[in-house]
Amino acid sequence: MDRRPRSFYVLAAFFTVFVLFLYGPIFTIGILSFQGPKGGLTFPMNGVSTHWFRDLFEQQAVGDIWGAFRRSAGLGLMVMVTTVVVSVMAGLAFRKRFRGSGLLFYAAITSLVIPSILVSLGVGLIFNQLGLKVHWATSGFGSQLTWTLPFGLLIMFAVFNRFDKSYEEAARDQGASSWQTIRYVVLPIIAPSLIGVGLFGFTLSYDEFARTLLTAGSYNTLPLEIFGMTTNVTTPVIYALGTLTTAFSLLIIAAFLLAVWVLGKRRARAGSDAGKGV
Repeated sequence: MDRRPRSFYVLAAFFTVFVLFLYGPIFTIGILSFQGPKGGLTFPMNGVSTHWFRDLFEQQAVGDIWGAFRRSAGLGLMVMVTTVVVSVMAGLAFRKRFRGSGLLFYAAITSLVIPSILVSLGVGLIFNQLGLKVHWATSGFGSQLTWTLPFGLLIMFAVFNRFDKSYEEAARDQGASSWQTIRYVVLPIIAPSLIGVGLFGFTLSYDEFARTLLTAGSYNTLPLEIFGMTTNVTTPVIYALGTLTTAFSLLIIAAFLLAVWVLGKRRARAGSDAGKGV
């Protein structure tokens, strides 16, 4: 006899609906991307083929898909590296209280509550007023940092709040300089968190739309290109593009998780070797 409480079934039903709501559109797009050559944008499917994936690699009259992909990937890497470096430096700096630290902290995270389109508009206006060219690698880069840096800062603050300073003290007792302590002690310990910050930075940049809308200039990033395609593309090629970009995102996540796993294995092996040495 099943003695599980009624709340269990309510929560199970809610979770099922939540999963369907979250991943249903992704699976739907994935299925429709395999429409036959005469397929449309809705069910029922008209045949099954990889025609629309092949069509992506042919000359497109609707836009610069692969150029937009290269720009998004390049911009994502720029944002990722900058977010990691600045977040680590800020995390180290905020370990000690200094005058104005509270004000600086709240100023840094305020952009999280400002509507993204207003940030995009403001950055674009500033560049125009200064006579600077609005471009995805300059104004677009800056506007996206207002989104990724606060997340990176919050993660690193949490990491350093739980960091055991005795490791640093032991390194200094052994004669290590401040830089050597950071390089050989602090960074290896927080490496998994750095990978997490990097993943946040890249993925948030890669799919950012609103903060790039008015700051990308004449060349679209991939989210902007896909949005433009929704207004003039009437074939499943847009679904094929969505499927490939989703697969690319999952591949990036898998690569970061693999890096975390490798670091964990190396750390466990190093600890085991040290224990044997003792």
